[in-house]
Amino acid sequence: MTTTPQKPEYRPARPEFSSGPCAKRPGWTPEKLNDAVLGRSHRGKPGKAKLKLAIDRTREVLGVPADFLVGIVPGSDTGAVEMAMWSMLGPKPVQLLAFESFGKDWVTDVTKQLKLPGVEVLDAPYGQLPDTSKVRPDADLVFTWNGTTSGVRVPNADFISADRTGIVICDATSAAFAQDLDWAKLDAVTFSWQKALGGEAAHGVLILSPRAVARLESYTPAWPMPKLFRMVDNGKFNAAIFEGATINTPSLLCVEDALDALNWAETVGGAAGMKTRSEANLAALEAWVAKTDWVDFLAQDKAIRSNTSVCLKVVDPRVTALPADAQADFAKKLASVLEKEKAAYDIGGYAKAPPGLRIWCGATVDTADVVALTPWLDWAFASISTELATA
Repeated sequence: MTTTPQKPEYRPARPEFSSGPCAKRPGWTPEKLNDAVLGRSHRGKPGKAKLKLAIDRTREVLGVPADFLVGIVPGSDTGAVEMAMWSMLGPKPVQLLAFESFGKDWVTDVTKQLKLPGVEVLDAPYGQLPDTSKVRPDADLVFTWNGTTSGVRVPNADFISADRTGIVICDATSAAFAQDLDWAKLDAVTFSWQKALGGEAAHGVLILSPRAVARLESYTPAWPMPKLFRMVDNGKFNAAIFEGATINTPSLLCVEDALDALNWAETVGGAAGMKTRSEANLAALEAWVAKTDWVDFLAQDKAIRSNTSVCLKVVDPRVTALPADAQADFAKKLASVLEKEKAAYDIGGYAKAPPGLRIWCGATVDTADVVALTPWLDWAFASISTELATA
């Protein structure tokens, strides 16, 4: 005879733990966007001023160096990364670090779409990092700073040479505003508002170093360039993109939402304060995992464990003894039960990742909600594991 465990007394006040789009900042309401410039052209003075303000506030809060350019581009982080790759890669050999789904997507872009010669892929299984000692200073590099789908991050940029001759394209979408980006080692940095800022989707941010601008001015790709990727017009770099003159029509409602998030970020201490909040969220999960025998982190090495997209795996022997598809079904049931109970929304692992759970711990999530979630995780596991045969 099995006994259904008693449900926890308290639920998280905000059960939004999705890894993208992520939780809105604490205290957010639609009324916070009442100052949005709506029904007006983004090329008019009010709209362009809002875009420029979003760029300037991003620079201030994120601590972007004064000689770097910040632009708002289409297509979320994906658009920003592809814009950089399609515009800059080609004149040098290319290396890519691939340790999660999006990093593998960039490999597909470079090898199967751009079909560049001299490409080297440094890969690793989910939960691990590639051998970064193999990164060459004479090659261009493409990598994700934080693997949103694997829960793994690079601990620093020491593996990138300060004397490199190649450029570095860094997908930082779930690292920006939560981890320390080494700007001196990066040339094209991308992220989207929908991650650590809890903003709305469809827009990306592309940040370029002087070295990246020099590449754009000195190199013309051999392939046709879609309009949405064009940062060079008749051989001249289009600096206006980085002053608020977007390539295509942006949503000024989304811009207002990003401004609201950036203003909130400043109230919690800017990028450093957001990092502290994110690390506190991870610490709450680490304390729970340390005393829980049915679960563990996908990233075993704490030094490379993400403090934003935290990935968990079920290690109970009754589950690990199951076929792979049954393990995946078990993880899906866990996420489904928690959503039904309104304890956690959208925490299933990424479809291409190993079966498990993924809990967003970025700064817009309150630590109290992470703490409130953990007994629900235990309850969900206990409820579903009653269906399993005794190991």
